[in-house]
Amino acid sequence: MVRRMNGGDNTAMTPARRFAGIDGCRAGWFCVLLDEGMNASFQVATDAVAVGTLASGADIVLIDIPIGLPETDPEGRQCDREARKLLGRGRASSVFSAPARRTLAATSYSSALKLNRQATGRGISKQAWNIVPKIREIDSLLRDNRALQGVLQECHPELCFWALNGKRSMQFNKKTREGQQQRLDVLQQFFPGCHVLYEQACHEFLRREVACDDIIDAMVCALTARLGGGAYQTLPVAPPTDAQGLPMRIAYYLPAP
Repeated sequence: MVRRMNGGDNTAMTPARRFAGIDGCRAGWFCVLLDEGMNASFQVATDAVAVGTLASGADIVLIDIPIGLPETDPEGRQCDREARKLLGRGRASSVFSAPARRTLAATSYSSALKLNRQATGRGISKQAWNIVPKIREIDSLLRDNRALQGVLQECHPELCFWALNGKRSMQFNKKTREGQQQRLDVLQQFFPGCHVLYEQACHEFLRREVACDDIIDAMVCALTARLGGGAYQTLPVAPPTDAQGLPMRIAYYLPAP
């Protein structure tokens, strides 16, 4: 189901460019779409096929999921290390170390630990293991659809908020009422309709389907995609690619001072 709302630009001609932000949720993937006039809509994509369909109709899609996986690097991806450094002590833990590629074959947490240690010499956190099925989905989508690789790109909501908040990390945890309000206040500066979209989405879905922070995370990914328009900063500045040719980078947008 899709819900739409008007943004600040109500010109007669619909802008051609479309942007989206996606965050994983229990129902699949929560998606927020924005056009150049800041007209917004939201929907749930139940699987990677639906994500691919959405991405094929957009110019840029930023998604909160690791893209590009290490083979043997014991230190993990450079983009993850740099993101933690920028976010600082309070929010660094929100950046999970991406699993090694071979770990995607794991069918249990114990097997994931074994496979990741064989590849990198270190284990894998329970949080990272919990998103392995979604990493596997998007990895398969991008390897099977090379045309989407320039459209569907990795971002991290906490890094996006850090950039939009003047290089300052969020003070409160995103699961708390204070943390959600703080993030909505940052969004409001660039996206005046964010509170309406947030309330509509919260009303539309049960919390066991889409959590409140899933909605906010998808919103900041979409806003970052819209503001950057394809011109983003990335961590690292010159990102490497993995063995499958997928870039190991995290995109964000830093507004001009």
